[in-house]
Amino acid sequence: MQSVMLAGGVVLVPIVAFITSFIFWPGVLLKAYNWYWRCKLGMVVRYAHSGSYRYCYSSRGTPGGAAPSLLLLHGFSASKDMWLPLIQYLPRSQHVVCLDMPGHEGTSRTCAEDYSISGQVGRIHQFVQSIGLDKRPFHLVGTSMGGNVAGVYAASHSAQLSGVSLVCPAGLVYPTDSQFISQLREMEKNQEPESIPLIPSTCQELENMLRLCCHRPLNLPQQVMKGLLDNRIPNNGFYRELFLELIGEKSRHSLQENLHLITAPVQVIWGKNDQVLDVSGAGVLQAALPSCQVDLLDDCGHSVVLERPRKAAKLILDFLSAQNLNGDDAKKRS
Repeated sequence: MQSVMLAGGVVLVPIVAFITSFIFWPGVLLKAYNWYWRCKLGMVVRYAHSGSYRYCYSSRGTPGGAAPSLLLLHGFSASKDMWLPLIQYLPRSQHVVCLDMPGHEGTSRTCAEDYSISGQVGRIHQFVQSIGLDKRPFHLVGTSMGGNVAGVYAASHSAQLSGVSLVCPAGLVYPTDSQFISQLREMEKNQEPESIPLIPSTCQELENMLRLCCHRPLNLPQQVMKGLLDNRIPNNGFYRELFLELIGEKSRHSLQENLHLITAPVQVIWGKNDQVLDVSGAGVLQAALPSCQVDLLDDCGHSVVLERPRKAAKLILDFLSAQNLNGDDAKKRS
């Protein structure tokens, strides 16, 4: 069954036509189908705590199998459910954990300190300890903002990781400005802090955001667009606070500043047509980490998990297998 994931973490299934036949509570219906899709894939929503801080995550399988556990970190304004299109192509035996990032969906919303990249890394480390994921090396995957967090996490806690996959990660100094970065520079020059392309408040702004994030247009029915917007608007204040923290001096180039500290094996996956974070960032990573594996995807934009879920899943699984083989060879040599 083929699925469609939308910005904001909403996943649609083939019976989207059934959803759009409703005229009431479209946002509620879209959340219901996320629930349906999680059930279909065997993903169970769980909670963990560190003191008074609550983490919401979904998981499937148990740790300790032949392959390391996967921890998946989503991007700005998304949720744990954004990974569902990719999870459908993972083996049922694969232990996988999808976390709502700090302040998103079911995870505690606190203060700006937790929303900086270093703050998020600290919270992710707490989460890993709270569920015992650090008892054996695990593989970390992050996309966009989550890729920035994953890279800085790897710089701080490489010994915990079997490897890390960075999917179109933020936090670099990109040789070429993307369309989005160019828009940001123009906003800063004209002092337009209210206009942020990734925080839509109208259906037209949402359509523009989806066009920015996806190489191929989605052409969604108006009722679906309304439901997606209904889910996002109550969170726009938080998204704005988070966004301003991410582009601040403390976080904007966090990954770039920590690349020299990463010792775990690194995989880079990037859509060649990314309009949010330019694919030239892949060259930056390769120059700083010569042994990293780089895969560039044709006809793919920033939303790799939506546009190429099967290919992304295969690349990650192949990378896991290669690392296992390398580990076995090293053991034999010792």
